Amino acid sequence: MLQQIYPQVAHPYSYELNKDMNFAAAHFVPHESAGKCQQVHGHTYFVNLTIAGDELDSSGFLVNFARLKKIVSGQFDHTLLNDHKELFNEEDANDFPTSEVIARKIYELVQAHLDELENKPACVQVFVRETPTSYVVYRPKKVKRDE
Repeated sequence: MLQQIYPQVAHPYSYELNKDMNFAAAHFVPHESAGKCQQVHGHTYFVNLTIAGDELDSSGFLVNFARLKKIVSGQFDHTLLNDHKELFNEEDANDFPTSEVIARKIYELVQAHLDELENKPACVQVFVRETPTSYVVYRPKKVKRDE
């Protein structure tokens, strides 16, 4: 994978982990203003997750890289994103499989896993590149902190 510099997000944590991954998937955007994107087509999506926290787990990790890859690439690689009905639908624009929504859904999946961990790390940014010239960044408005 080509190394790349990603937008950085300010956060109050001591540790920051970044995990790059990719997956090949098809999708279509079910809206008349989507133009050619209304048709089924595919991309090789490049994803970067930024995870932050103050505590390491019992193995010395903030979070296991392999688990993050399984949550994202393991779920979406070589699929039609529209078929993930638990995540995407054709009725609500907030759930169409656009790059923006894909980034938010990845955040939700990753954060749900992180919430189960004893050290309670937080996903502070999800970067999704759909094409060589187009990407989106999703950052939750409020980062979860274990107070």
